Amino acid sequence: MLNALSKKTLDFYKRTGYYAPVRVITLQEASSYRQQLEAYEQLSGAPLQGRMRVKSHLLFTWADSLVHHPKILNAVEDIIGPNILCWTSNFFIKEPMSPGFVSWHQDAAYWGLEPDDVVTAWVALTDSNLQSGCMKVMPGTHLESHITHIDTFDENNMLTRGQEIAVEVDESKAANLMLEPGEMSLHHIKLVHGSAPNNSLNRRIGFAIRYIPTHVRQTKQRDSAMLCRGVDLDGNFDLEPRPLKDMDAAAVAAHADAVDRKVAVLLDGATKKTLRA
Repeated sequence: MLNALSKKTLDFYKRTGYYAPVRVITLQEASSYRQQLEAYEQLSGAPLQGRMRVKSHLLFTWADSLVHHPKILNAVEDIIGPNILCWTSNFFIKEPMSPGFVSWHQDAAYWGLEPDDVVTAWVALTDSNLQSGCMKVMPGTHLESHITHIDTFDENNMLTRGQEIAVEVDESKAANLMLEPGEMSLHHIKLVHGSAPNNSLNRRIGFAIRYIPTHVRQTKQRDSAMLCRGVDLDGNFDLEPRPLKDMDAAAVAAHADAVDRKVAVLLDGATKKTLRA
């Protein structure tokens, strides 16, 4: 029995490696999440950046509520099964008329997760369209072998290492995943994807949540993740706590430990060992 996705939708995902859009929260709820993010940014005096945009659900109760949202988890369960860990989350925020972009890449190339039973739920808190730099994907590439990547460390590339695939991409074959606030896309860890700069006058805010079934393991080192649904039958990850209050001492400590582990994984084998802002 499927929880949220139809058989037709699930078949499309299996064939192409993605599906969009899926409405998971209302426009008003998306606006509320954005307001809570921007309230923290105003309080801190700077946009969310660096380590703060990684695993933010360990710091903020409102981000944690999105990671545990039943409509998101129902769709994810249809793809990977009932025992679900959140391996990480990432805010991808493009400021108005800014040069930030995401190069063509496969997540599987540097995450260290095996097997490839990994799905990203990318939740839009603002309009994500062609002008604002929506995600673009290459349908069916999740069925191919892992593609060789190179590290660029381009200052405008939003990825940790500025990693990009070392083969030419025919962008005429790309699908544009345009989303309204409160909609999400789903994509496979091996799907080739990227996005262009934001050429609009508004911020483009996306919250990418990376879900794995408990049988997936980390091949690079001992890692951590948060149990979101079901039971952990495998013990492949140290389990992370949910925040009881925004930015309290326990949440900050848990986040620091978890991000240290994730950065070590993502920068494994890299020529530079610093996390990009």
